[in-house]
Amino acid sequence: MFGIVRPCKHRMCGKLHAAWLGHLCGLCLTLRDEHGHRARLTTNYDGLLVSVLLEAQHTTPVGYRRAAPCALRGFRSADVLPSTDPGARLAAAVSLVLAAGKTRDHVGDRDGALRVPAFAAVADRLADGWAGAGARTAGKVGFDTGVLVEAVARQATLERELRPGVPVLTATEPAETAVAAAFAHTAVLAGLPGNADPLAEAGRYFGRIAHLLDAVEDHADDVARDAFNPLRATGTDLAEARRLCEDAHHGLRLALADAVLPNRTLVQALLVREVGHAIERTFALAADPRPTAPTAGPDAPVVRPAGPDQPSHHPADHPTGHPADHPTGHPAEPAPGRRPEGCSAPLVTGGACALVTCTCGLWQPSWSKHHNSGCSDRCWCGRCDGCNCNCDCDCCGCDC
Repeated sequence: MFGIVRPCKHRMCGKLHAAWLGHLCGLCLTLRDEHGHRARLTTNYDGLLVSVLLEAQHTTPVGYRRAAPCALRGFRSADVLPSTDPGARLAAAVSLVLAAGKTRDHVGDRDGALRVPAFAAVADRLADGWAGAGARTAGKVGFDTGVLVEAVARQATLERELRPGVPVLTATEPAETAVAAAFAHTAVLAGLPGNADPLAEAGRYFGRIAHLLDAVEDHADDVARDAFNPLRATGTDLAEARRLCEDAHHGLRLALADAVLPNRTLVQALLVREVGHAIERTFALAADPRPTAPTAGPDAPVVRPAGPDQPSHHPADHPTGHPADHPTGHPAEPAPGRRPEGCSAPLVTGGACALVTCTCGLWQPSWSKHHNSGCSDRCWCGRCDGCNCNCDCDCCGCDC
């Protein structure tokens, strides 16, 4: 998995953030208890999604344990998922195996210091150790990591076959298969076989989004270094990549709606809301316009073509990168690849996140799908985002 679900503490109420932290720290400590401190290097934000999904399928509360203060938590203690929990073990196994595959991929690409044979050999041995450790932990919960190993190996083969005109989704298939297998196994552990198909579908959509966002994040650097990138290899532009991400996000929501999840609050927050934020954030940093074709679903962006009395906001119509302001007074989006004068794109996005947080969502940047929405849709305290999770948040009365 790729670490795209990185929730901001100020976007989640206290109870949800504590629950998320309990899964993240539970994953980290499970890796330590099962395989030693070095294995904690494989901890990632997305690996904990499998333990979150398993907990969501339980009708009774999962038993947590009190963890000692940790420097990464500001030397505070926390209630975390125990290392004996099947969800924590499955999350640890998936994290180890996929980290091993990612490390081998970096070795194969000779990234950075791995151009030095001695360092590459050390990384190879580390990857072998992680893969073996992941297989041992997975065996304790009845999960065969072979599907993950095979998917990672198939990735390199598929990438060599990519050419302009080949669908970019050809490159995302291994990631989709790997995540689908992990998500579906949570249904087996929960004793709800009927959830296997919808959760596998959710995993496929999530794997697709994760792989595409990873490619978008690396796109500018890969172009500068003349390195491989699936978007570049297939001739897929960023607008099409965004359309694929938003289509997959809509499919992800529908798949989760089909699953029986008695406690879906954290699942909705991470796999619906935070994935949506990840899509917006990634394409904002890429300075990419919204796709021109509308996407189905309640969260589809509204694209309003320019009329005779309304100036166009398409960057191609404004080669200087400074189109006229929107008639409502909102600033127009910058052209692809062009940043506002005097600041960088990360600074703009960081400042936008701060403003959104401080105003409870009432202020939204131009790239947000809620930018032109009414007050009740923009404000977190009144917006539902279409979920039915019966949230017991202590910050507002909404059910999202």
